[in-house]
Amino acid sequence: MIQLNYGGKNQYGDTPLTTEENQDVSLFFGQSSFATYTTVDENNIVKVDKDVDLRYLGPFGCGIMTGSGTVLNSINPEPGNSIVVFGTGAVGLSGMLAAKIAGCYPIIAVDIHDSRLKLAKELGATHIINSKSEDPVEKIKEITGKGAHYSFETTGVPEVTLAALHCLRVKGICATVAVGKRDLTFNVFNDVVANSLTLRGVIEGDAVPQLIIPKLVTFFKNGQFPIEKLVKFYELEDVDRAFADSSNGSVIKPILIIDKSYQV
Repeated sequence: MIQLNYGGKNQYGDTPLTTEENQDVSLFFGQSSFATYTTVDENNIVKVDKDVDLRYLGPFGCGIMTGSGTVLNSINPEPGNSIVVFGTGAVGLSGMLAAKIAGCYPIIAVDIHDSRLKLAKELGATHIINSKSEDPVEKIKEITGKGAHYSFETTGVPEVTLAALHCLRVKGICATVAVGKRDLTFNVFNDVVANSLTLRGVIEGDAVPQLIIPKLVTFFKNGQFPIEKLVKFYELEDVDRAFADSSNGSVIKPILIIDKSYQV
């Protein structure tokens, strides 16, 4: 997966993309970026309903699949299990929506942006915690009693990962999908062994795209996965503003629209 997505070449060791001067172009993430057309392997194609607005579906192949798949596939909670989502970006909120579909309770969202926490509450979080003003571990144990059954960590911040472990009950499971910039140091016995905890790494939601994406599209059509509340459309020339809005927390998932004439 790492080689194919980040190595810049396909499984045959080359790239089908070139410049007009016949120079190779890196096949980043199997597709390259900001391209009007691209070359893909037929095994990577996912068929979806023709009546769905394709402008919303790009993120289904990455962040939305990662978040929802982590909950539905990797964690696979029982109805009534408690879950805490650390980080309410596109990945975290997708996991939270999946937790709601799975019947989890309580569903606790933790973030540092009040605007994102407000949206999380609107989308189905039963409790919200701003970790800048409250100790999330203490608050989660107050809400759940013995600690949460599951936590889903999306930030990659070492202190947050530790909180995602410390908030669990005995035999709880922390799933993380994060790409962190700093190393995490923890005591294996005190932080994991003493309470028989599991720290599980998850790639792309442990999902088969051809199986999970049609299911998510059905949820989207049924109103169970209101992705339209997470996204904002930008024209390509506004890419810098899209990055800025994502960075400051005012937009959950920016989507660049290249084909302005597209209609369902």
